[in-house]
Formats: sequence, C-alpha cells, structure tokens
Amino acid sequence: MTAKKTFALTTPIFYVNAKPHLGHAYTSSIADSMVRFQRLMGKEVSLVTGTDEHGDKIAQAAEKQGVTPQKLADDVSALFQETMPRLGVQFSRFIRTTSAEHKATVQKFLQKVYDNGDIYFGEYGGHYCTGCERFYTEKELENGLCPQHLVAPQYISEKNYFFRMSKYADWLKQYILDNPDFIQPERYRTEALALLESGELEDLCISRPKSRLTWGIDLPFDKDYVCYVWFDALLAYTTGLDGVGSEKFNKFWPNQQHLIAKDILKPHAIFWPTMLKSAGLDLYHRLNVHGYWLVRDTKMSKSLGNVVDPLHMVTTYGVDVFRYFIMREMHFGNDSSFTEDALIARQNSDLANDLGNLYSRVLSMAAKYYNSSAPAPASYGDREKALQDLALESMRNYQSLFDNFKFSAALESLWELVRGLNKYVDVAAPWALHKEGKSDELATVVYTLLDMLRKVALHLWPVMPGSAEKMLEQLGQAFDPAQTNLADELGGFGQLKPGAKLAASSNLFPRLEMPKAEEEAKDAGKAAKESQTAATIEFEDFQKLDLRVGTILSVEKHPDADKLLCFKVDLGEDKPRSIVSGIAEYFKPEDLAGKQVVVVANLPFRKIRKVESQGMLLTAEDEKGLTLLTPGAYKAPGSKIS
Repeated sequence: MTAKKTFALTTPIFYVNAKPHLGHAYTSSIADSMVRFQRLMGKEVSLVTGTDEHGDKIAQAAEKQGVTPQKLADDVSALFQETMPRLGVQFSRFIRTTSAEHKATVQKFLQKVYDNGDIYFGEYGGHYCTGCERFYTEKELENGLCPQHLVAPQYISEKNYFFRMSKYADWLKQYILDNPDFIQPERYRTEALALLESGELEDLCISRPKSRLTWGIDLPFDKDYVCYVWFDALLAYTTGLDGVGSEKFNKFWPNQQHLIAKDILKPHAIFWPTMLKSAGLDLYHRLNVHGYWLVRDTKMSKSLGNVVDPLHMVTTYGVDVFRYFIMREMHFGNDSSFTEDALIARQNSDLANDLGNLYSRVLSMAAKYYNSSAPAPASYGDREKALQDLALESMRNYQSLFDNFKFSAALESLWELVRGLNKYVDVAAPWALHKEGKSDELATVVYTLLDMLRKVALHLWPVMPGSAEKMLEQLGQAFDPAQTNLADELGGFGQLKPGAKLAASSNLFPRLEMPKAEEEAKDAGKAAKESQTAATIEFEDFQKLDLRVGTILSVEKHPDADKLLCFKVDLGEDKPRSIVSGIAEYFKPEDLAGKQVVVVANLPFRKIRKVESQGMLLTAEDEKGLTLLTPGAYKAPGSKIS
C-alpha cells in the first residue's frame, strides 16, 4: 500500500501576554480549514499550535499581577486551549514552551549550533524594546521609536551570546531567489529580500543574563544565561513533530508549512532559516503570511479599546458563520476591516439568500414532488451539461485557490456554482414542468440540483464543518472525511444515489437583523445628516483652520492597507506634501493625478501605518458616494481658502 502524501502546518506559537483575540482566531481558523481541506484531498495531515511562554514581557506582566510567571503562563495558555475547540479548530499537537519536552528540544538544538561554532560570547549595546523583546539598530527606529510599539526603547549594554546569523545572509538571499514560492504572498518575499539586501543583518543576540531575566530556558553551555525567546519559540515547530529525527518529523517536515501574521515576518523568514541551516537541517517548505484585521482602519490594540472578542462573535452568530466571514472577507496577505455590519451583510447575502434559500427551495420541491426521496434522472440535456461545465470549473478553481491560501477567491469560485444553481432553478422552472406533466425532465432537474448541492457541501466542509455536515445529512448522505476525496468530485456527476432519503425542509442560515443598538445608532446618524442644524463654533475657531488649494501630483496605494491611498500634493511649498487618505474604495489612483483639492494644511504631522501624513484632504459624502472637495475653477497651489 502506497503511503499517503503528507501536509503539515503550524500556527504561530501564540504569546501569552494577552487572551485570544480576532487575530489569533483568524490564524487558527484558516489553519484548521487548510488542514481539513488537505485531508479531503487525500493527505495525511498535521496541525501544530501552542503558546510561547518565556521572556521579559511575561516576567514583567506576572510581577505586575502579583503572580509567578508560571502561573500567568498556565492561565493564559489554558485560555488558548479552551478557545480552539470553540472555533472549530482541531489540532494534532498543542505545544507549551515551558514543557520539559520543549526545553530538551531547545537545549539540544543550542548545543548543536554551539558545537558547530556558530554561537560566540561578546558584548553589545543596543536599543531594546521590551514589547518586541529584541534589540533595534538606529536605522530601524522611526523617529527614535520602536516601529511596532511607537515607544522609545531602552538602551542596554551587556555581555551575551550571539548567533552568527550574518554568516548565512548571502546563502539565504540566494535560497529565496531560487525558491520563489518559499515565502508567500510575493510582497512578503520582497520584504524579506529587502532585509537581506540592506546590509544591516547583524548577528543575533540569543541570550539574556540571569542577572536581568531568569524566566527562560537555561543555555546548555552556560547556566548563568537563559535563551532569547525567539530562539526558543521557533523550535516549538520541531517539538510539535516529536523532535528532530523522530519518525513523525521525518514524515512531515519535508512538507512543513508555517502560517503567520506579517508582524513576525523577520523571525520566521530570517532567524529561523539561518538557525536551521546552522544546525544542518533542511528548511521548512513554505512560509504563508497574512495581514492585519483592522477596526475602523486601525490595528487592534488594548489601549485603544478596539479588540474584537472572537468568542463573543461565535456565541452571537455561530462558529461557522464567523469562520465563513473572516475567510471570505480577508484577501490573504492584505489587511481587512472587521465590522459586525459586514458580518451580518455577508450572512444575509451569501449564506441566507444564496445558499440557504437554494437548499430550502430544492428540498421543498423534492418533498412536494417525490416525497423527500431523490428521484432517478432521465437523460441530461444541454442545460444540465452547461451546468456541469460550470460546476467543474468552479470546483477546479476552488481546489487550486484554496491549496494556495487564496481563501476568499476560492469561496467566490464556489459561489459561482451556488449562483449558477439558483439561476438553473429559475430557468428550468420545475414547478412549470410538474404542471405540464414533464415528469422525466422534472426528475432530471431535481436530481441535478441535489447532486450539485452534495458537491457544494463537501467543498464547504473545510470552512464550515458543522453546517456542511448538516447539509449532507439533509441530502441523506453519510460523511466520513477519511473516505472522501475532493479530487474525485472532478471525475463526474451522479454520485448521489437515487432513492436517498432527504429532509423535508431546510433552514440552515436564517437572515439576521441588525442589532437594535446599531440600528438606533444608524438612525441617529441619518437624522444628524438630514438635520440642517450644526453645532455652533466661534469665528476664532474657524480662523484656526488653514485651508489651502492643492494639486495632486501622484497617487499610490498604501503598501500595508487596502483602504488607504498615499498622495503627493503641491501646496505651493518648497516640496510636495505627503498625505494619506482612507478613500481607496471610492477612487482609482490613476483618475486623481492632476486634480485640485482642498487641504487642511495645519494639522500635526502623523504616521498612518508607517507612512507620514502631512495634512488632510476634504471630502463630501451623500447617498451616492464620496466626492473630493475642489476649488471649482483652477487656483494656484497654496491659495488660501477663507
């Protein structure tokens, strides 16, 4: 018997400095969906997740709470382990970096790299950010601040152990160039290459003296030091496969893929490959990088109070609806905004209207005409053959896109079939066929719909397992992932047996109403817009505004945010102003160059997603959309509006 092909995936090893939030839920949910998909493609699968529990932040947080670091790690790790099943996530291993097994893995690896001559003792002074738990060079800081946390790092000078990471920079650069699929999507491959080509890649400080930090894994060659948290956490990926050289490691590592958010690209794309190379191990197969979930176009932050609780979403809307929404809404690799309005809209349009209504209509017809039993089809006509062609294209695209982490596009491909089936119902008009006594044609139409719905349900299972299993149950189909292969679904039709007992009705995805509080807020907002009375201000307040005419010289999409555009605007000054505006969904960049706009010119400069914005464009909005305010007739750039 030929051994199955393997597929292995890891989530990040989540840091225990916060309870699970939307970002954790997204990563874990898409990881679970991908592993379920690969299982249905006939592969033997592994999904490793876990918690990263050492380091400065944990020690400091524990001290602040008046508990030991171990107690804090135990409590937060338990939250992650409890959350995963509620998100429908089925993992193969959950690794805690405080476990004895993992500590042994880390110390064995450290000793190997040390024996190979790639760890040395030295003195270093640098800008240390506790939030990132790493040193920054002067060039890496932005206005003297950590680019991630926007706080001034502490300058620390101390003796430590260093990994000769720079030794492998040229090798890694060439490896990434030779293996274009190693880091996906391409924008993150480009970012990793830019880091390597900058010439700033230094050796990595991999220890912390116990005089400053005791919460970590002892270095095997010096008990006065503990291991740097990233050198520790990354090795959890091998611990999750029973350690280097084990039977499981040898089976899965050649096809090992990692799944991360973009903020931890450098450790995974630079630190980890060079560590593996030093230890004489083959690299993992692929690194898959996703973007951020934003709330009101801002990254989630506890300090801003905009963190989305995934368990609240699951409790309110159901785990399958939540999983479908986050996978359908975010284009993998890009940022996406989360709102409950958007979730409700997606539920009502895609799930209630398109899919749920289709199931209800078809099962009701089968109940009415065939006593809830699948009829035997007669011959297929041109209409059915065209639908089969659509189904094959839809399923083929879905499988290819899903395999490459393009979840949103994959679901859109599947929905092309769902919409095609709704159209088929309308065009074939089975109620008319029944009335006209065309029994053979009626049986073919109803059977074709049932047969296609079975295929839709099977393909939806990786994303919405509970709902898909209910759909199959309503079609009288037993489901066993081990006995199902999606590739076989491309081989033909007629796999639903005539006579299968069907449910008499279906109400899988009822429509959702907007929460009352949100409805009231919308009504209040609408009333405010319609009101002609605005809050009054003093003339002196108005005089503080410096409104000027500007000419747009160029427009580009923001590199890290889909809804932002980056403008260069001539305000009649020595050099153009850089202005960032969240209007990408209303305008194409190529349509804006050369236009004149009105700019608030005396706002404080600030960075928006790492790009400095030196003013604000004024817009007007009504039910028809958004319009940029202009001076009307041409005015010289810099002309003051009063």
